[in-house]
Parts: sequence; C-alpha cells; structure tokens
Amino acid sequence: MRRTQLSLFLGLAVVVALVLGPACATKKYVQTETAAVDQKIQGVQTAVEENQKRIKEHDERLTTLGDLITQQQNDLKGVDGKIEDVKKSIQGTLVDKAVLTNDQAKFKFDSAELGPEAKAAVDQFVQKLVADNRGVYLEIRGYTDNVGPDDYNLNLSERRATAVMEFFYKQYHIPLYRMQVIGMGNADPVADNKTKEGRSQNRRVEILVYE
Repeated sequence: MRRTQLSLFLGLAVVVALVLGPACATKKYVQTETAAVDQKIQGVQTAVEENQKRIKEHDERLTTLGDLITQQQNDLKGVDGKIEDVKKSIQGTLVDKAVLTNDQAKFKFDSAELGPEAKAAVDQFVQKLVADNRGVYLEIRGYTDNVGPDDYNLNLSERRATAVMEFFYKQYHIPLYRMQVIGMGNADPVADNKTKEGRSQNRRVEILVYE
C-alpha cells in the first residue's frame, strides 16, 4: 500500500515538473526578451531626445539668422532712403557755392591732404551752414589742370574732393549721406592751362550747396 502511494506521489511530481518546467523557462525567456526590448526602446528614446535637441538648436540658429537678415534689410531700407534724399538734392536748387583754390589749399604734389590753409579757407563757409542748420546737400567736385594722364587726374581730383568731405564729416559732423564727391579731372577749366597761373586756378575744389 505504501509502495503504491509512493509511486503515485513520484508520478505526480514528474507530471508537475513536466508542466511547470516549460512555464518557468518560458517566463525567463519572456523576461530576457522584455529587457532587450526595453533597452532598444531606451536607445530609441535617447536618439529621439538628441534629435529634438539638435532641431531646437537649429531652429534657434535660424531665428538668429532671420533676425540678422531682418536687421540688414532694415539697414538697407534706411540707406536706400538716404540715397533717394541725395538724388533729390541733385535735382534741387543750387543755393550757394564755394571754391577752394589751389593757392588756398596748397596741395602738395600727388597729395590729397588738407593743410591748415585749406581748412581755414572753408571754415567760415561751413560754420555758416552748420549754424543755419539747413537741410542742405553738398556736392564736392575736385578739379585738376591738364598736366598728366587723364586717369591720373581723375583719381587725384576725386581724392582731393574726398579729403574735403572727410574734413566736413570729422570736424563738423555733417552726415556723409548729405555729401557727394565727384572727381572731374581736368574738365571744365576756368582758366587757360597754357599758363602757370591758369593751371593753378584750374586745380581747385568746388563745393555746391543744394536744397
């Protein structure tokens, strides 16, 4: 009787082992696979977060770039407006004119530097403009005599006119957009280039005032 019970118990144990054994193995397998999937999901989440961070940084750079472009466009509009003002000035009425002769300017050979005599010559003229606070525009024309190549004279006349404009800007803070420089070279002589005196008179800077 006891032997029969023992055999029955062993048989039940074998059956339980056969039933539970695969179940334990299956559970372990599922846990292993779940952990692997969790790792992959974590990796994907990390990649997504990094991509989102890059996208945000990219958007911020685009926003900054957009702001810079907008600022440049606004600056260009301001410049365009000033250019239009200058164009209008050229079409305006000539109200005054001053001539800086070579005797006054005393430009050295191949030099555009304004000496004390030249600055003093235009001082009173410019002071009156500044005191009147008139919304005028200046056209500064440089001239030379006919000695030397035309290209050289054009360049030299422009450099000397530019020197006068820079003096007005630095000394009297006249806005640059209210001044225009033109190098005339040996055009429009006011005296005979065949004489020393005539050539000296032709080497000049004219300041035309428009409003």
